[in-house]
Amino acid sequence: MLVIPRQVDESLRIDTPRALLVGEHRLILASLAQLVSGPPLNVPVELLSRTDAALSRIEEGHHELLLCDLRSPPIPATELAAQLAERNETTRVVLLGDEEDAPELVAALDCGAAGFFTRDASAEEFIEGVQAVLAGHFAVGGNLARRALARLSGREPASGGAYDRLSPAERIILSLLGQAQSTRSIAAARGISDKTVRNHMASIYRKLEVRNRSEAIMWSLRMRRDQNRAGSAGMWP
Repeated sequence: MLVIPRQVDESLRIDTPRALLVGEHRLILASLAQLVSGPPLNVPVELLSRTDAALSRIEEGHHELLLCDLRSPPIPATELAAQLAERNETTRVVLLGDEEDAPELVAALDCGAAGFFTRDASAEEFIEGVQAVLAGHFAVGGNLARRALARLSGREPASGGAYDRLSPAERIILSLLGQAQSTRSIAAARGISDKTVRNHMASIYRKLEVRNRSEAIMWSLRMRRDQNRAGSAGMWP
């Protein structure tokens, strides 16, 4: 499993979460509810079959965690996560899918969800992932993590190539992106405006040939991993 840490506002930390489980398959949903409501998570759960009903419940302020099957009707789960993110809802979203849904789950990394797992994940991995999500981080199941990293495996080598085209400031910002820091946090750390950070990020995306923040984070993590393996971590800002 891949956990992408990010700085968490302690006031937003969830100590006593309540979970909403959404899916059409009752047996799978019941098994998932038993896993989430039991130790060590001990999270009270409510079951629903439709994403529009889930959106209404979240708007009422009743749940801090949403576990949603990727195929739940009628609102696509990725769209539901995006809507919640746009509305600044604090509900953490975890998406679940079949093994054949892996490409779509990986492609949904920038939809606003915080967790991504296929149903063949082990109970231990899933529980650890939910714990990471509740702590404010991102969690990607092992199979999906490999696929996510593989999306970047055909790009320039970790040392040299695209990375050499980055300016010193862009390299530092890429490193901070790899720590999942927000635009505002990066601006504060660098003593620059949010707009300047966004301009740097646009340049980073172009030079690394990535499409968005999530892919830049994955690129950064892959580079750190490769440099650690090569014993050259000192190259990283």
